[in-house]
Amino acid sequence: MSTTETVAPDAESDRWADVRDLPPSAKLVAKVLDYNETLSQSQLAEETLLPPRTVRYALTRLEDAGVVESRFSFSDARKRLYSLKV
Repeated sequence: MSTTETVAPDAESDRWADVRDLPPSAKLVAKVLDYNETLSQSQLAEETLLPPRTVRYALTRLEDAGVVESRFSFSDARKRLYSLKV
Protein backbone atom coordinates (compact mmCIF):
# COMPACT_ATOMS: atom_id res chain seq x y z
CA MET A 1 0.00 0.00 0.00
CA SER A 2 2.77 2.45 0.77
CA THR A 3 4.16 1.89 -2.73
CA THR A 4 0.99 3.23 -4.36
CA GLU A 5 1.01 6.20 -2.01
CA THR A 6 4.50 7.17 -3.11
CA VAL A 7 3.70 6.57 -6.79
CA ALA A 8 0.58 8.74 -6.83
CA PRO A 9 2.34 12.10 -6.25
CA ASP A 10 5.00 11.22 -8.82
CA ALA A 11 2.34 10.22 -11.32
CA GLU A 12 0.56 13.53 -10.77
CA SER A 13 3.77 15.54 -11.26
CA ASP A 14 4.71 13.51 -14.34
CA ARG A 15 1.23 14.06 -15.70
CA TRP A 16 1.83 17.83 -15.82
CA ALA A 17 5.50 17.65 -16.88
CA ASP A 18 4.72 18.70 -20.49
CA VAL A 19 2.72 21.70 -19.26
CA ARG A 20 5.19 22.96 -16.65
CA ASP A 21 7.31 25.08 -19.03
CA LEU A 22 4.39 26.57 -20.96
CA PRO A 23 3.04 30.12 -20.46
CA PRO A 24 0.57 30.77 -17.62
CA SER A 25 -2.34 31.08 -20.05
CA ALA A 26 -1.66 27.58 -21.39
CA LYS A 27 -1.48 26.20 -17.84
CA LEU A 28 -4.82 27.82 -17.01
CA VAL A 29 -6.47 26.43 -20.15
CA ALA A 30 -5.07 22.96 -19.37
CA LYS A 31 -6.40 23.12 -15.80
CA VAL A 32 -9.85 24.19 -16.98
CA LEU A 33 -9.86 21.31 -19.45
CA ASP A 34 -8.86 19.03 -16.59
CA TYR A 35 -12.04 20.01 -14.72
CA ASN A 36 -14.26 19.97 -17.83
CA GLU A 37 -14.00 17.05 -20.20
CA THR A 38 -14.44 18.84 -23.53
CA LEU A 39 -14.87 22.54 -24.34
CA SER A 40 -14.88 24.77 -27.40
CA GLN A 41 -12.56 27.75 -27.74
CA SER A 42 -15.36 30.19 -26.88
CA GLN A 43 -16.31 28.14 -23.81
CA LEU A 44 -12.67 28.15 -22.72
CA ALA A 45 -12.57 31.94 -23.10
CA GLU A 46 -15.66 32.22 -20.90
CA GLU A 47 -14.33 29.85 -18.25
CA THR A 48 -10.82 31.31 -18.05
CA LEU A 49 -11.85 34.96 -18.56
CA LEU A 50 -9.01 35.22 -21.09
CA PRO A 51 -9.36 37.01 -24.44
CA PRO A 52 -10.13 34.65 -27.37
CA ARG A 53 -6.76 35.44 -28.97
CA THR A 54 -4.93 34.37 -25.79
CA VAL A 55 -6.97 31.17 -25.59
CA ARG A 56 -6.13 30.44 -29.23
CA TYR A 57 -2.41 30.95 -28.50
CA ALA A 58 -2.61 28.74 -25.39
CA LEU A 59 -4.37 25.97 -27.32
CA THR A 60 -1.74 26.12 -30.05
CA ARG A 61 1.03 25.75 -27.48
CA LEU A 62 -0.80 22.89 -25.75
CA GLU A 63 -1.38 21.10 -29.06
CA ASP A 64 2.29 21.52 -30.02
CA ALA A 65 3.24 19.97 -26.67
CA GLY A 66 0.87 17.06 -27.34
CA VAL A 67 -1.20 17.77 -24.24
CA VAL A 68 -4.49 18.71 -25.91
CA GLU A 69 -6.37 17.06 -28.73
CA SER A 70 -9.06 18.64 -30.86
CA ARG A 71 -11.90 17.37 -32.97
CA PHE A 72 -14.74 18.89 -34.95
CA SER A 73 -18.02 19.47 -33.19
CA PHE A 74 -20.83 17.26 -34.48
CA SER A 75 -23.43 19.93 -33.77
CA ASP A 76 -21.50 22.73 -35.51
CA ALA A 77 -18.70 21.75 -37.90
CA ARG A 78 -17.25 25.27 -37.73
CA LYS A 79 -16.29 24.71 -34.09
CA ARG A 80 -13.55 22.53 -32.66
CA LEU A 81 -13.79 20.80 -29.32
CA TYR A 82 -10.71 20.47 -27.14
CA SER A 83 -9.92 17.88 -24.51
CA LEU A 84 -6.93 17.15 -22.31
CA LYS A 85 -4.81 14.10 -23.16
CA VAL A 86 -2.74 13.91 -19.95
